[in-house]
Formats: sequence, C-alpha cells, structure tokens
Amino acid sequence: MIGVWVLLGAVLLAAVAAAAKRALDGRFRTTAPAPADVGGADAPASAEVLTALDIGGELGARLTFVQFSSSFCSPCRATRALLSDVVRTRDGVEHVEVDAESNLELVRRLNILRTPTVLVVDPSGAVVGRASGLPRREQVEAVLASADA
Repeated sequence: MIGVWVLLGAVLLAAVAAAAKRALDGRFRTTAPAPADVGGADAPASAEVLTALDIGGELGARLTFVQFSSSFCSPCRATRALLSDVVRTRDGVEHVEVDAESNLELVRRLNILRTPTVLVVDPSGAVVGRASGLPRREQVEAVLASADA
C-alpha cells in the first residue's frame, strides 16, 4: 500500500513540475537596470548592451530579438520560425540568430544558460528583456505592444 502512495506522490510532483515549467517557459521578463555608477552618466539603463558587431547583424530601429540557439535544439527551430514570422510584418523590428556554440564569450557575458534564449534589445543596444525557452506568439506580440506604448 505504501508503494501506491509513493507512486501517486511522484506522479503528482511530476505534474506540478511540468505545469510550472510550461507556465514559465518562454515568458519574457524585463532585465534589471544597471547601478548608477556603471558606465557613467550617458550609459544605457541596462547592464547588458549589445552592438551590431556583437550579434553579427543590424539592430532594428524599434526593437531587435536576439535569439541564442544551438544546432541540436528542436525548440530553437520553432523559435526561429515564430520570430521570423512575427518580425516579417513589423517595420523597424529585426530578428538575429546567434549560434551559442560559436559565441561562447558572448554567451558567458550575457549569462545565457540554455537555448533558445531570446533577448529583447532596444535601438541603443540595451537589453530590455529576455526569455528562456520557446515563447508563444502572444508573448512576442505583447513585447511588441509594450514597445509601442
């Protein structure tokens, strides 16, 4: 009888963990602003700043989605398709994919822990948000709507 209770507890724990992962996976969160003494008076509000040279592509006039991917990552392919589709219809919004394996220094600098990770970068290069995992279309649309506000 004890074995049945242990099994039920393990199944319940796995279901709760799966639900929590699904709820948090791909959700965009804003990044913390840098301390006031970092970078001087004219430094961007974010501690993380990227240039076109860093990401190997141009920054968008409104927003850039920088996707860190790896070759073996299945959710990376789905994220690429989603972001490419969304930015195709938006002026001033770019999507740049960065191979995490080939850019380990940048991955370490930005504390990228898994792929896909999508950074939201403003026109000045400041990282204003990030999501780990496969985002949903409505999450990406919400980021674009908040940039318009």
